[in-house]
Amino acid sequence: MPSATNTTDTTELAMKFRFVLFPLVRRLRQQNVDLTASQASALASISRHGPLTVGELAKAEHISSPMVTKVAKALEEEGLVTRTADPTDKRVTNLAITKDGERRLERSRSRKNAWLARKFEGLSAEELTAIEAVIPVLERLTSQ
Repeated sequence: MPSATNTTDTTELAMKFRFVLFPLVRRLRQQNVDLTASQASALASISRHGPLTVGELAKAEHISSPMVTKVAKALEEEGLVTRTADPTDKRVTNLAITKDGERRLERSRSRKNAWLARKFEGLSAEELTAIEAVIPVLERLTSQ
């Protein structure tokens, strides 16, 4: 196991981790139901955090306001989100997920879970235990 103080070892580990993780994430994104990766991610953020302004959504998604505006427009055209005027400032609009949006998001999540569960079926008990053990570490990495 590489030492946490050895920069070369952690850089190499990061590279290997990235090379393994990206194809997995790509395959999971392919399980989205009629949504691009950006749309699915934005819809999930709106669902998780409640109604959001376009600016709040851009910040949550780590993308530019013009890009999030384009994504939000596509979601609205599909009937997956609605825009409503902010009750305290009529110049601001909030994006909220619709019932259709929640259903579409749940179908995508179910497909992703089923796809990954099928992949897990081919793993040994030790491999499944290792995956379970790394989840808290990954949660910590993504919360920073």
